[in-house]
Amino acid sequence: MLQLLGKSSSINVRKVLWLCAELDIPCERQDWGAGFQSTDTAEFRALNPNALVPVLRDGDFVLWESNTICRYLAAQHSRTDLLPAAPQAGALVEQWMDWQATELNNAWRYAFMALARNSPAHTDPAAIAASTQSWNRHMAILEGQLQKTGAYAAGADFTLADIVLGLSTHRWAATPIERPELPAVQAYYDRLSLRPGYRLYGRNGTP
Repeated sequence: MLQLLGKSSSINVRKVLWLCAELDIPCERQDWGAGFQSTDTAEFRALNPNALVPVLRDGDFVLWESNTICRYLAAQHSRTDLLPAAPQAGALVEQWMDWQATELNNAWRYAFMALARNSPAHTDPAAIAASTQSWNRHMAILEGQLQKTGAYAAGADFTLADIVLGLSTHRWAATPIERPELPAVQAYYDRLSLRPGYRLYGRNGTP
């Protein structure tokens, strides 16, 4: 059975849990990370030298980086609906996955740590405001893409891009910041919320 190392509150762990629900495959999760087993140990660093969750163990095979884990599982189960084999269609999915992991994540990090996590290291009002502004600007980019497709991030069909962006969309909606009205993003959020796996893992079990 697959083993997933990481606490369930981690946004990156929940990407993998949601995908496993979409694939209808069992996955044994173990609690690692702040508040649980420490990742700053020789044991864990032997699995992931970055000391970050999640880590996937598939027999003797070990893999880290949540988006890569999602690609691996989709390919392993021949789910070309989630990660198309056609080069251009597949590249569009991966483009939005990479954008989520780099541009979007970097935009929200300071504001989220300050306002949702109450981190004592993130209390600079100017930095919070700048992060919030950047976060909203990036969500407006997603708004524009969703207006073009009318449904999902990479086109008319649900893909891996929507798993990673769905987690980020919930984080944006749930963090106490001032948000512009983005109707396509709201419709997307509602559309994803029809999926049981998203309600369970993407929205932290909230209705």
